[in-house]
Amino acid sequence: MELSYPGHWSALALIATLTLTVRLLLKPRHKLPPGPKGLPLLGNLFQLPQFQWLRFTEWKEEFGPIFSLNLAGQPVVVLNSHKVTADLLDRRSTIYSDRPRFIMAGEILTGRIFIAFSGYGELWRKLRKAAHEGMNVRASEAYQPLQEMEAAVLVDNVLKDPEGWDDHLKRSAASTVLTAVYGVEPIKSKDDPLVVRINDLMHRLVRATLPGAFLVDIFPAMKYLPEFIAPWKKEGLEWHRKDTKMFQEFMDSVRGRMKSGEAKPSFAAGLIEKQNTHKLSPKEESWLAGTMFGAGAETTAAALSVFILAMRLYPNVMRKAQAEIDAVVGRERLPTFEDREKLPYIRAIVKEVLRWRPVGPLGLPRRAMKDDFYEGYFIPAGTLVIANVWAMNRDPAVFPDYDEFRPERFLDETGTQEVVPPDTHNQGHVTFGFGRRICIGLNIANQGLFIDFASLLWAASIEPAHDENGVEIVPSRTDSVDEGLVVRPVPFKCKIVPRSEDVNSMLELAKKKQVW
Repeated sequence: MELSYPGHWSALALIATLTLTVRLLLKPRHKLPPGPKGLPLLGNLFQLPQFQWLRFTEWKEEFGPIFSLNLAGQPVVVLNSHKVTADLLDRRSTIYSDRPRFIMAGEILTGRIFIAFSGYGELWRKLRKAAHEGMNVRASEAYQPLQEMEAAVLVDNVLKDPEGWDDHLKRSAASTVLTAVYGVEPIKSKDDPLVVRINDLMHRLVRATLPGAFLVDIFPAMKYLPEFIAPWKKEGLEWHRKDTKMFQEFMDSVRGRMKSGEAKPSFAAGLIEKQNTHKLSPKEESWLAGTMFGAGAETTAAALSVFILAMRLYPNVMRKAQAEIDAVVGRERLPTFEDREKLPYIRAIVKEVLRWRPVGPLGLPRRAMKDDFYEGYFIPAGTLVIANVWAMNRDPAVFPDYDEFRPERFLDETGTQEVVPPDTHNQGHVTFGFGRRICIGLNIANQGLFIDFASLLWAASIEPAHDENGVEIVPSRTDSVDEGLVVRPVPFKCKIVPRSEDVNSMLELAKKKQVW
């Protein structure tokens, strides 16, 4: 959706000239971090490919762990090392916790109440506090029975339809997050209309944040154009109305079940119970709950696909993990969260999946709230600051064999104690982000990935697929698909087989015990 409109190019050209002139006159006199040369006025605007994190990582080798870009007069600083990023986004979080102004995505489409786009202010603090209370370490434990049940259903579906494994991953991830947020019954299909609608919203928002997607983000004065000459504005406001209605209907449904005594524990129910404490409006509550689902479902499904790829390419890792599971769990039952502390290698696999192929290789941009100096470089107020998660998770100074999938890197010599690099928030990677903007749902995500990985490896093995000539099909370890919200491996074929003949009967028994 391009935000241009015929007949007004002369006005836009005048606005562009004035904007660039002002930016040039206000160009900082202090030394910015080094960076690639660009075009006059436009700077590096046309040097950014689709997979920007790869280009940023190339520039890191040339310009170092911190470099700057010029996007038509807008300064951008890219952070590429754990230390630099932690120094700024963690240790100076009071300066770097703001967001740039996303006019289309943050103001028109979401009415300024979407937590990921909210500026660093009172509303964001209220939303963040409410979200944290519902998804912190202790609160997330309430969702473990649900996650165990969904893991059993996932394994059962994959073994019954192994060729459709990726669709089953997507359904399971969406169902788990949806039930955790709203307390509804598990969904039967990844194409459930409710899931499709929320995913469409998230894709729409991500596309709206891409540089150049909408001219109003380059020329803010366009926001005040009347709707009859700005169809993009009319369409965006209509989407906001529809999405608000959808989220409020979800919350009303939870309220109805709470009044009748039929509500299950959920994030939405917690928001309603503590409405007086959080002091959020009904609309703010509705959007907070809805975006918790939207942000969680596809990222979890993408991480699960990375896990399948890793097990296919590294059978030695799979066999070692299965040996640990068999020793701790045995073959008479599925893994549970009670086994978690006794399965350090499975926990290390979770860390390695998120490090090896991060599903969000670039964090959403931050905005410097005031002038700052770092290592002799000047970062002026208003600078966009981007954390190159891809480069940090694959930093050869921290992970010498970064391209290899090796969970042992997160364990000591005994294989029982966790070892994590500094400035990774005890995660072993930085995929969940930094500082006060770190992922709110990381505890639920880590839980879900652990029980899914353990259950899949307990029940099945991921083996090579072969073509019609009997030649082994080797999936690409690097090719990715950018789906807007997440980056995931390109589709690939593998063979998923049960590890024993009685697996199916044990899965049926497990599902009967875990009735929603």
